[in-house]
Amino acid sequence: MSRGVASLSDRELLAVLIQHGVRGRPAQSIADSLLERGGSLGALFRNDGRLLEQQAGLGPARRALLFAAIELGRRCAEQTLQRHTLVNSTARTRRFLQQHLANRDREVFCCLFLDSQHRLMRCEDLFFGTVDGAAVYPREVVRMALSLSAASIICAHNHPSGVTHPSTADRRITQRLTSALDLVEIRLLDHIIVGPGAYFSFAEQGLL
Repeated sequence: MSRGVASLSDRELLAVLIQHGVRGRPAQSIADSLLERGGSLGALFRNDGRLLEQQAGLGPARRALLFAAIELGRRCAEQTLQRHTLVNSTARTRRFLQQHLANRDREVFCCLFLDSQHRLMRCEDLFFGTVDGAAVYPREVVRMALSLSAASIICAHNHPSGVTHPSTADRRITQRLTSALDLVEIRLLDHIIVGPGAYFSFAEQGLL
């Protein structure tokens, strides 16, 4: 309390939520084991939390508390971008997309549909893939954009590997989306690739 919660390490934050260990195994030790097995906080909550279920000394009540804490954080982050929110900050949009996508265990392609004032109309997860790819169909993006009367779009997807540098397929689909949307006078503002703690913006790199 004296140092502030932001000063705590990942291990210490987990230990606070775990609260009590078991005989011969304090909360800090369980937290260490979880981080060692998962590799990161985000990885602990992938795959429906199976790593948590497999952890000795962590019962259903403690698992529920950990999941509740993660869900609170997710909802707080997602509420930074709600319907009619003005989307005029790259950093704010990136934080939202990282929270929304970065810890998925397979690729998910989503779009933020914006009106003529750059206000958010809808965030939609459109395509789902595997750990290393997702098929994206520009006609479906255009169809939804027209149905919403969107003026512009920001699209994004995650790389579960954590490597956010765009692949040849990522560059190709960005070009196809730009061309398809140009035909109906809808602008693609950015294509953002996210991973745990990292991102790549096509707009920032001058690729749009």
